Amino acid sequence: MHNAAIRIAAGIVALVMFSPAQAQDRFPSRPIRIVVGYSAGGGNDIFARLISTKMSERLGQPVVVENRPGAESAIAAELVARSPADGYTLLSGASGPMTVAPAMHSKLKYSPKDFVPISIIGEYSLMLVVSSQMPVKSVKELIEYAKANPAKVNYSSTAPPFQLVTELFKQKTGTKFEHIPYKGGADAVNAVASGEVTMAINNMPTISIQLKSGRLRGLAVTTAERMPGWPEVPTMSEAGVPDMVFKLWIGLVAPAATPPAIVRRLQQEVAYAVRLPDTREKMRTLGITPVGNTSEEFGAIIAAELKRWTEIATAAKLRD
Repeated sequence: MHNAAIRIAAGIVALVMFSPAQAQDRFPSRPIRIVVGYSAGGGNDIFARLISTKMSERLGQPVVVENRPGAESAIAAELVARSPADGYTLLSGASGPMTVAPAMHSKLKYSPKDFVPISIIGEYSLMLVVSSQMPVKSVKELIEYAKANPAKVNYSSTAPPFQLVTELFKQKTGTKFEHIPYKGGADAVNAVASGEVTMAINNMPTISIQLKSGRLRGLAVTTAERMPGWPEVPTMSEAGVPDMVFKLWIGLVAPAATPPAIVRRLQQEVAYAVRLPDTREKMRTLGITPVGNTSEEFGAIIAAELKRWTEIATAAKLRD
């Protein structure tokens, strides 16, 4: 009995001494999920699915994308913020929920501080689009149309960045487009293409298919220079609307207390995935610039952009 008790006690000690560090060494030992705060088909979803496939190949475990749309991605952000900090539940953390929503809303149930940055997957610019059936072919004509039909014009958006950029556009042009929110990028863009909504300023991954099909007409981009893939579309400045240069990003973040070793492992896998030639080609086709930076670099970007968006939201009187 005495020897049996010793063996049992030794087993208990061994279990206790199986430290979190050992668990990190074995990471991952089960499937990882990436939570996306928008419906399938939008930019966040496209990014997450592209990167998840590549990550799973090297991690040796499935990396599953789970869509949790609603409340401008706040539902997804809250879910991940409250999840165990073990690297198995990640957020497709875009500019919207990570920097713009906190800049606009002071009473969110989550904060950027609830997360540790892993890496930016890619960054992209925005384009102002209308239906190809609309009787406008330039930003100037759109402004004229909006001022002649103030009660009929509106715009779609799925997240705070698109709303805030469009509200800034309204301020600069003296127009009164009504905001029509959508849960997913595909739905928001389809609404423009079908003529249900007048216009949108949305991301290239979401609108590129509709642009190529001819259902949408691009009027201006938010880049400092014209985009190589769409050289016929002028910049906002060229179109007569200055100080409208914006780039957004999508990356991966984890709950704040996630061990550094796990964060480093995930960062390395993102960096590897975005360096692959087929990944880079796919991303460039969608108008995305691959990034794959470090956690520290990503954190500095979040801090700087949170300050910038807060200033814009305050000036636009959209901060609550």
